[in-house]
Amino acid sequence: MYNPQLDTFVCVVESGSFSKAADKLYISPPAVIKQINSLEASLGLQLFLRTHRGLIPTQAGESLYKDAKYIIRYCNESVQSAKNTLTSSDEVIRAGISPLTPPQVFVELWPKIQKLYPDMKFQLITFENTPENAREILGNLGHNIDVVAGIFDDTMLKVRGCSGVEISMEPFCAAVSIHHRLAGKDSIRIDDMAGETLMLMKRGWSHYVDTLRDDLTRKYPQISISDFEFYNIEVFNRCENNNEILLTVKSWESVHPLIKIIPVEWDYSIPFGLLYSKEPSDKVKKLIKAINKVK
Repeated sequence: MYNPQLDTFVCVVESGSFSKAADKLYISPPAVIKQINSLEASLGLQLFLRTHRGLIPTQAGESLYKDAKYIIRYCNESVQSAKNTLTSSDEVIRAGISPLTPPQVFVELWPKIQKLYPDMKFQLITFENTPENAREILGNLGHNIDVVAGIFDDTMLKVRGCSGVEISMEPFCAAVSIHHRLAGKDSIRIDDMAGETLMLMKRGWSHYVDTLRDDLTRKYPQISISDFEFYNIEVFNRCENNNEILLTVKSWESVHPLIKIIPVEWDYSIPFGLLYSKEPSDKVKKLIKAINKVK
């Protein structure tokens, strides 16, 4: 398992001081300092700058913080998964959820699925939607998480090394800051985006997005295109902070409180469904069969 000093490290980063972390951990400040010093010594890295204003993570500290949160969560989920094998049915489907992989699809389909397979149950497992987590989780579906709901196409599946079952076609929408000039509209046309910057996932990740990009570039040169690497909360922050337009889908309307998602009057959409391992377990095969029957 992971070094338990990582828990203390994460708490110190999030608290901003040794004393506040000590209060949360119910130990003394000297004990917290000792653990951090020991962690820094074992790693050969300085993780914090000690200033009169408090603790500031170094670049190494910031990098470790991102990975440490994932390591801790992954290990805890692994232990829980092991416990589940002893206490629960083989028919439990572990569904990974995050703000960008919402559970609504399970809420809508599950009553129909359980009519076909009454013994099948599902367990929601939360995860942080970062490029590193997505790569790890989607590349290892079937280990700690069986399925993840989200948008996809054949290009994405190939890049991520997994399979997918389509449940619906989701129209592309426009996400804007609640302060954006278009935020008061119930729907918009492509012409409304003239003079604006539209944020699109970089070329090569989705042929649906690439088709939209090519059409806009050819027919609407007055719309500027700005690329990003991966859908996560930082992309929504950028959309809000820079007052740009982000290509999105309606199921992401709860991702950011200062973002409004608006339907666009066009015919561009993308498949939405469940992602699963290329070598699915019997229970996942049963789930996919059920979805194809009830969708």
